[in-house]
Amino acid sequence: MSEDLSSPDQRKIIHIDMDAFFASVEQLDHPEWQGLALAVGGGGSRGVVSAASYEARKFGVRSAMSGIIAKRLCPHLIFAKPRFDRYKEISDQIRSIFMEYTSLVEPLSLDEAFLDVSEYPSATLIAEEIRAKIKNQTGLTASAGISINKFLAKIASDWNKPDGQKTLPPEEVLRFLETLDVKKFHGIGKQTKLKMYKLGIYTGKDLKGKNLDFLVDHFGKAGNHYFQVVRGIHHSPVKPHRIPKSVGAERTFENNLSSELFLEEKLKNIATLLEDRLAKNKVAGKTITLKIKYSDFKQHTRSKTGSLFLSSKELIFEHAKELLYQEKLLNSVRLVGISLSNLNTLKKEKKTKADNLDPQLSLPF
Repeated sequence: MSEDLSSPDQRKIIHIDMDAFFASVEQLDHPEWQGLALAVGGGGSRGVVSAASYEARKFGVRSAMSGIIAKRLCPHLIFAKPRFDRYKEISDQIRSIFMEYTSLVEPLSLDEAFLDVSEYPSATLIAEEIRAKIKNQTGLTASAGISINKFLAKIASDWNKPDGQKTLPPEEVLRFLETLDVKKFHGIGKQTKLKMYKLGIYTGKDLKGKNLDFLVDHFGKAGNHYFQVVRGIHHSPVKPHRIPKSVGAERTFENNLSSELFLEEKLKNIATLLEDRLAKNKVAGKTITLKIKYSDFKQHTRSKTGSLFLSSKELIFEHAKELLYQEKLLNSVRLVGISLSNLNTLKKEKKTKADNLDPQLSLPF
């Protein structure tokens, strides 16, 4: 059983994981705590650590640990009361950054998400750009893993933490997995790891050496999963949790543009990209908005609503061009974007509620 991991239609998945998110937010909002061992959670007799700063982790403090044990390991540990409203506020800000690049975003929690960026030439560069934008807009750092599926991207995001990233391109996947300790495989917990060790399975190469029947006999249904992922196979797509209210695409230019004629060409490319995103989401929109950000970072938008739903790149471009010439440019332009809202999602929303769906959320790499 095999799969061509260098196939040109292979997905490009980014896993973004915020670094010690809750603790980092507390250190951001309380500068006097920066660089100190900090735990978010209760330090009393029944207190439990929700998150620990990297300074605290050096002493062995971990999430889900009792506050008493954490204090014993790190006597100078500072305990901060959780502020989930604040964490949610920043998480929403980070998620809005993701949506600037793709509508295919699958949040796993407040501090991590998968992004499908298959439409871009380089997922590595997109991950770098997203991490830089998160740092610039929130003051927090994020790590990223980039590969051909969600399983591999999640493994890779742990590799250069904190504030780093790792790319696993198709041609390196199998070699990388063979050298990996099985405890590094996402989904293999402490008990499963010990069971594998007792069976002589220490590395991906050892795991790959076991046939499907052996793995199913010893690990049940999970055996099939292990058989697949050690061969770099994981077909689960990125699944957005919510029906989008709008779908858009935008581009920041390397050099500012001062002519509508030059911007027209950029709009054509963005319209093509937007057509693809609309198709993936199986939606169309009646309201089109043109976003223009000038070289002085001032941002203007121009919108119009028609009677028909738009989804084709030709119609999107024609309407965007009309909006472009609606007013004269005020300055040179550094970014332009097109979005469609007033989407045909009403029936989908009703279906989602009725079905009670679970809310859980070769090109270069």
